[in-house]
Amino acid sequence: MSGKADPRPAGDGTTSRARLDRGRGALGPALELVHTGRAPTRAVLTAELGVTRATAGAVAAELEALGLIRVDARPGAAAGSQGRPSHRLEVAEGGPVALAAQVHADGFRAALVGLGGRIVATTPSCETVDADPAKVLGAAVEAGAELLRQTGRPCVGAGLAVPSAVTEPEGLALNPLHLAWPVGAPVREIFAERIRAAGITGPGFVGNDVNLAALAEHRHGAGRGARDLLCVATGHRGVGGALVLDGRLHTGSSGLALEVGHLTVNPEGRPCYCGSRGCLDVEADPLALLTAAGREPGPEGSLLQQANELIREEYGDPVVRMAAEALIDRLGLGLAGLVNILNPDRIILGGLHRTLLDADPDRLRAVVADRSLWGRSGGVPILACSLDHNSLVGAAELAWQPVLDDPLGALGPV
Repeated sequence: MSGKADPRPAGDGTTSRARLDRGRGALGPALELVHTGRAPTRAVLTAELGVTRATAGAVAAELEALGLIRVDARPGAAAGSQGRPSHRLEVAEGGPVALAAQVHADGFRAALVGLGGRIVATTPSCETVDADPAKVLGAAVEAGAELLRQTGRPCVGAGLAVPSAVTEPEGLALNPLHLAWPVGAPVREIFAERIRAAGITGPGFVGNDVNLAALAEHRHGAGRGARDLLCVATGHRGVGGALVLDGRLHTGSSGLALEVGHLTVNPEGRPCYCGSRGCLDVEADPLALLTAAGREPGPEGSLLQQANELIREEYGDPVVRMAAEALIDRLGLGLAGLVNILNPDRIILGGLHRTLLDADPDRLRAVVADRSLWGRSGGVPILACSLDHNSLVGAAELAWQPVLDDPLGALGPV
């Protein structure tokens, strides 16, 4: 063997290692691009990551090896296209899932959610909520664990959506006003214990249900492409709000930002659970609509379901229309105040508010435009949330985030 070193192998090895390091550093951003639908092909992935085609190909191949995406190596060329068609990128069928659970005033539900915000399986909605959060969360986790056993899918972790502000970093449900839970219930700790007891090894996360709905809609639904997104929704009881700023969920210094339900929209209105009067929480939720329309809540179906059906089926009734218009006006007043403060580039509405928007979009948009400074100068788009079970999808997003941040670190090399 010659004593003279050949510089080429060393140089080639350095180049290969550098390419591998760059590729691994791009795994998380690449997965997020596919997850959110922003990189449907390898050519788009290459452009979005700002890497070479070879590096993008290596990244896609490694994500495919991890069982997270599928690379279609034989795509058909689109009609009228020129040049070689690029490989299509899709989330993998049969890949890992996150366990998601949601608790609300009228029950709870569990689901399995894959990449791309795709709901793989759900349990029927349970229509009772125990006063002991440990019993409710235990039942929800066990229901989700049964789905995992039935599907045989690997699980990356679990997320929980609750109708309460959740403090950071403690994970306490600070104001579960519409549940019989104690104030400050340690929901994150309880949820984590129930996950471990069910044999689920991934991490557990907890968040406010409307915050998580906004996160899901921003990544996969009506909020995609918005920079500063305001979400306001009424579910089974009360009204919640959330804000996505520069693509990130804004929760404030301790997780308590945007309690929009306690904006006063009717100073002489109904007493609120918070001790004030005329809050959006009690002036624009399903119970407020049923009460204004002179309807007693029935035993069948949730309050949200009854309120939605009332508008969809009986909006021609003058009493029902008058009640709905009163809610629209109060909701519009609250939204206008938020527009003046936050200047969002899009508003999305969920729950009963989505149904009110569908029933009379012109009235709601006119109220917001008339009452807001920025609304008069061009208007803020107001859209309906587009995802079914968006809080469940958002809860799953919490569990998917460590994988999106570092796929290899979260799942390990294959």
